[in-house]
Amino acid sequence: MKKKTPLMTAILASLLLCASCTLTDKAEPKDYAKYVNTFIGAADNGHTFPGACYPFGMIQTSPVTGAVGWRYCSEYTYQDSLIWGFSQTHLNGTGCMDLGDILVMPVTGTRVRSWDAYRSHFSKEQEAATPGYYTVELAEPQVKAELTASIHAALHRYTFHKADSASLLIDLQHGPAWREEQYHSHVTSCEVHWEDAQTLTGHVSNTVWVDQDYFFVMKFNRPVVDSLYLPMAETEKGKRILVSFDLKPGDELMMKVALSTTGIAGAKKNLEAEIAAWDFEGVRKAAYQEWNSYLSRIEIEGTDDEKANFYTCFYHALIQPNQISDVDGMYRNAADSVVKAGSGVFYSTFSLWDTYRAAHPFYTLITPERVDGFVNSLIEQGEVQGFLPIWALWGKDNYCMVGNHGVSVVAEAYRKGFRGFDAERAFNIIKRTQTVSHPLKSDWETYMKYGYFPTDLIKAESVSSTLESVYDDYAAADMARRMGKTEDAAYFAKRADFYKNLFDPSTKFMRPRKADGTWKTPFNPSVLGHSESIGGDYTEGNAWQYTWHVQHDIPGLIQMMGGEKPFLQKLDSLFTIKLEGEALSDVTGLIGQYAHGNEPSHHVAYLYAMAGRPERTQELIREIFETQYKNKPDGLCGNDDCGQMSAWYMLSAMGFYPVDPVSGDYVFGAPQLPKMVLHLADGKTFTVIAENLSKEHKYVESITLNGVPYTKKTIAHEDIIAGGTLVYKMK
Repeated sequence: MKKKTPLMTAILASLLLCASCTLTDKAEPKDYAKYVNTFIGAADNGHTFPGACYPFGMIQTSPVTGAVGWRYCSEYTYQDSLIWGFSQTHLNGTGCMDLGDILVMPVTGTRVRSWDAYRSHFSKEQEAATPGYYTVELAEPQVKAELTASIHAALHRYTFHKADSASLLIDLQHGPAWREEQYHSHVTSCEVHWEDAQTLTGHVSNTVWVDQDYFFVMKFNRPVVDSLYLPMAETEKGKRILVSFDLKPGDELMMKVALSTTGIAGAKKNLEAEIAAWDFEGVRKAAYQEWNSYLSRIEIEGTDDEKANFYTCFYHALIQPNQISDVDGMYRNAADSVVKAGSGVFYSTFSLWDTYRAAHPFYTLITPERVDGFVNSLIEQGEVQGFLPIWALWGKDNYCMVGNHGVSVVAEAYRKGFRGFDAERAFNIIKRTQTVSHPLKSDWETYMKYGYFPTDLIKAESVSSTLESVYDDYAAADMARRMGKTEDAAYFAKRADFYKNLFDPSTKFMRPRKADGTWKTPFNPSVLGHSESIGGDYTEGNAWQYTWHVQHDIPGLIQMMGGEKPFLQKLDSLFTIKLEGEALSDVTGLIGQYAHGNEPSHHVAYLYAMAGRPERTQELIREIFETQYKNKPDGLCGNDDCGQMSAWYMLSAMGFYPVDPVSGDYVFGAPQLPKMVLHLADGKTFTVIAENLSKEHKYVESITLNGVPYTKKTIAHEDIIAGGTLVYKMK
């Protein structure tokens, strides 16, 4: 009988836990992972990566085809034909860059001291990937590279077709950077130690998006017979090591590398627990099965392209948040202290400005066992740094974007009945987040004095900062009300109306306003703003896109517009007036001024349904599906943004979307697949059927829930998780 490795034991336990606690019991789950196309979004501006990772894992080992400039946020662009090597961590679909730790590259032939001489061409026909696995044939060294991963570790297998000076470049200086000079200066310190001929350990500190420390242990299945430290530039504090092995043609070199934020001992524990043996196929199979166990939670009917789009979206949504605590629960927190996660697991990589909109609502439905851990991680980091994370990465905050939508994520979880966290602690950090100013985050005194952020006082993103903060105030008010905190609820509810102070009735736009109460002039609603555009009043958008950012009070916005008719006329203009002037790389996927490639627009198509024209919502959802998501490398119209673009697709395919996530209600649109079965907690299922759905029949004639006619504009979270059958009759 074959002995079980610790990883195999952990996987079996995990699958049994999932089966007993969250899924219906399926002895032989179907293969849904086969539909995942990891190359979707890896071209153009999708910024995804094709390499191997594990659901919610710390490691994402993937090829590097470039590392300098915005197009290389994930270090890979499908159009490229040159591979630099394979790094161990990556961000999925972000608009900024970090990670890219520990680049390695197999090499053969004459060893040279130039670190960039070991890159290799490759053929797209000899590159392939499935969930948890990536492979490519490297032309120059004549090496087949294969990658797989567990939660905290990567396993590489290199087959040398020729073995002339078989070596491996280990580049500890590497990491993505905005400019060439940053690529050579982001590492601040690096220490390595050869523990024996097959084991290298080390610690690297760097600064890109956040200040990051990582510790690693790297093991080879063969002894190193020689090593060469390559020369470093004056600004480079990392190390580049060329290690050689005694190989014959056809031999395999295997490398295990595990990471930790706590120390080398933590990395060793992670490696021993997850990849103790040299069993590449076992690790690969375990990763694939774990992915399939998650993807099996939603069964869909549709075309092969529809299945590829859907299950790839599902895959992308579960790449993060990432478990950065060690197997024993220890992690390095925002104060650089090594502590134990209160709930046993600590997560980071929270792109909250993006993901609060649909990704986190998706998690509450499909991966509910993770939600309390997410919330506890947000609370723990918030208590250390003084406010909930804005954009959490590697346990730190990079302060990216405006508002603080950790407030929304926590309040939504509480509204939906999650109680695996201390609600008092949660609300205390919410209240502190929304009331105590921070020089890098907020100026609540100015906000309260004027009832908005004046454009002449905060200098940048005044409108977006106000509107995003208003939604968080609403979320705080909702949680306070549910907890019986009457005074706090009234205080934050008043602030939730501050959006009205930026609505200009003469133009019917959310408009920048000065401290003296006058409107900023000249005013062009089409001018795009960005965080880097000093004086710009919008975040990756303009007045056309941000005027609708009142997710919690659409009836109030309709009233301010003068009623449903003028509201709908204005909404019509959004989708027909073309965007003119200077473009922004983040504002893409345009239908008129509507930008599906960027998150502030994601709820807007559903506003027609809320204002009495559901058929227009249904038309637009179909148009977005047909034009903005495709089964090809450039198939995403914008950054995937840690699964938000993907979550929009999946929820919209079900026929509903959380315009206001904290409310727990989902606004009806139109289903895009004939049948879906959601396997929910406690063995329940929720089936979505679209009768008579076709290219021509895209409108919803009627809806029934469990056989009873359903006429509401929304469906509640409780109605879904209770299980049942939702039937759309299409026309």
